[in-house]
Amino acid sequence: MFEKTFNFESSPEQTNMTKWSRLISPVRLGFEYRTYDEPEEIRTAFQRDYDRIIFSSPFRRLQNKTQVFPLPGSIFVHNRLTHSLEVASVGRSLGNLVALGLTKRGDTTDVATLSEIGTIVSTACLAHDMGNPPFGHSGEHAISNFFKKGNGKSLLDKLPEGQQSDFTSFDGNANAFRLLTHTFNGRREGGFGLTYSTLASVVKYPFESSLAGNKHKFGFFQTEKPLFQKIAVHLGLEQKSGLPLQFSRHPFVYLVEAADDICYQIMDVEDAHKLKIISSADAESLLLAFFDQGVDGETLSIIRDNLTIVQDKNERVSYLRAMVIGKLVRECAQLFFDRIGQILQGENVPSLIKMLEGSSKSAMEEVKKISVSRIYKDPSVIQIEIAGYKILGTLLEEFTPAILDPHDPFSERLLSIVPQQYHLQSENLYDQLQTVVDFVSGMTDLYALDLYRKITGMNLPGM
Repeated sequence: MFEKTFNFESSPEQTNMTKWSRLISPVRLGFEYRTYDEPEEIRTAFQRDYDRIIFSSPFRRLQNKTQVFPLPGSIFVHNRLTHSLEVASVGRSLGNLVALGLTKRGDTTDVATLSEIGTIVSTACLAHDMGNPPFGHSGEHAISNFFKKGNGKSLLDKLPEGQQSDFTSFDGNANAFRLLTHTFNGRREGGFGLTYSTLASVVKYPFESSLAGNKHKFGFFQTEKPLFQKIAVHLGLEQKSGLPLQFSRHPFVYLVEAADDICYQIMDVEDAHKLKIISSADAESLLLAFFDQGVDGETLSIIRDNLTIVQDKNERVSYLRAMVIGKLVRECAQLFFDRIGQILQGENVPSLIKMLEGSSKSAMEEVKKISVSRIYKDPSVIQIEIAGYKILGTLLEEFTPAILDPHDPFSERLLSIVPQQYHLQSENLYDQLQTVVDFVSGMTDLYALDLYRKITGMNLPGM
């Protein structure tokens, strides 16, 4: 089916072969000089990356982190874990389709290397939200606000500007790169020990925090700045600026981003329908609009025939969602393939979703409009955001002075409940503040709520 709808035409440039051999690198962080490997018939280096993520505790903790809607009661909606698994599934399809196109076009004679694209993209998709704090985006805002307007503001005056913006523009993407690469107390060097290609594919914004702007988006903290630079240089990414540091994106970032955009936009419609925020008629109308009667006439005919059979309202929406995702995967893969020359040269290319055309473009714009006006403003969403803001703000208020003055009696008691991996001997202020953020951002929603209740006296043992 993909080969029938995917245009493989256009001849590759000779330089593409060299670029792909650098961009798809099995060199592993923390193991750069080790040569031992498992037999290829068991797992490739990139498949081991996937396994390391999916078996890790930080990944499992995503099941208790808010995606958009409050964690489920009687109705199951997406959390960060289920979202990440679905993004990985879509990312694998995107990567495999692009690999097929590049192989057909002859971008490299090393077909085995190109065949790893699906695995690399899928793994980066698994990891893309691992740095997000509890309570969705409100958690990011709560951390930034503590250092912008809360008690953390006076502390930042003692730090250089670059370090200040790491906190005032706190971003889950940069925190994911730190989580995957940082050597926490008692852990092995190199963090998860992932390949350079997988790590670079996670970094959506390959520049430091001083370039974050009003969007508060950046790719790495000052602590990981030299590390990202080393990885980027090894992979041959174009350096756009030295001070502040900025590189071009790794090409696979576009695929990870597209998979994320497809899933959260479309799956939010399905969740909103289950929660009765939007009606069945509205949900079906939003999803059917992705198919143009003229261009997709045959597909629409099949869809309508199937809808005459399926009567269950949730199943009808699920079926339409699957059809829409399949269409968007093919279109985004084609858009990537059409612009691969620009992407490999490090040119600024819009996100694949923004380049959609026709019915997909107009339908996606309508989905975004409904999401902003109705789904994200639903009282259940607003309430969890307010609660998260209050909870994380309070935890930062309590644990920051404790880490700065660890010998105070109350501080000693507070720090006794902090996991060993966050115990820090450094007296450097920036490192101390990073440790607080590491601890708080790594919490699940439920753990943060429970700890908030305990340290504020709202919930005491035996009472």
